[in-house]
Amino acid sequence: MTAGTPLFDLSFPESPDLKLERAHALTFPGGLCGVDEAGRGPWAGPVVTAAVVLDYDNVPEGLNDSKKLTEARREELFEKIVSSATVCCASASPASIDSMNIRAATLAAMVRAVNGLAGIPDYVLVDGRDVPPGLKQPGQALVKGDGRCLCVAAASIVAKVTRDRMMVRLERHVPGYGFAQHKGYGVPRHQAALEALGPSPHHRMSFKPVRLTVNKGD
Repeated sequence: MTAGTPLFDLSFPESPDLKLERAHALTFPGGLCGVDEAGRGPWAGPVVTAAVVLDYDNVPEGLNDSKKLTEARREELFEKIVSSATVCCASASPASIDSMNIRAATLAAMVRAVNGLAGIPDYVLVDGRDVPPGLKQPGQALVKGDGRCLCVAAASIVAKVTRDRMMVRLERHVPGYGFAQHKGYGVPRHQAALEALGPSPHHRMSFKPVRLTVNKGD
């Protein structure tokens, strides 16, 4: 079976459930990994990917697309996930994003996250439309997978919390941009800071709003 070949029911449940994982267990006995990312859209900071292999005898309750959860709930679930599951994160820096493009940098980071797990899984479920090239195992891309599949939902939470914490720390090194609050996304406060301070080394120069700010000063 080639990577990206649909194997499972592609319906959209109201919240993640075990349907896809159970189908996998019947078709591909062995380790299953969920993969997701956080931070494709921001103007600054890394994109962070997470690979998660759940312990299905100890799945935290309430897993869902990280965007549907409050910050406090994400933090709570993050701690439960990392204490019960096998987890690995990988990131791509703004420089990598600028040199490769955001899609390629994200997919490459996903491969690094999967390869960094303690024990390579047998199959990978990836949020989105792409199975990352270079995976050692077959995989399935799932549109809105973080709202359909528990292991992908767990990966979305781990990636989001990890990146948010990175951006809070980054604010200490380059104050004035508001990274701790907006996490690098293109909100009005961020735009105003860019115009006043110019881009930092942590901005993505290939992203149009940042590039236009630089050109405006020429």
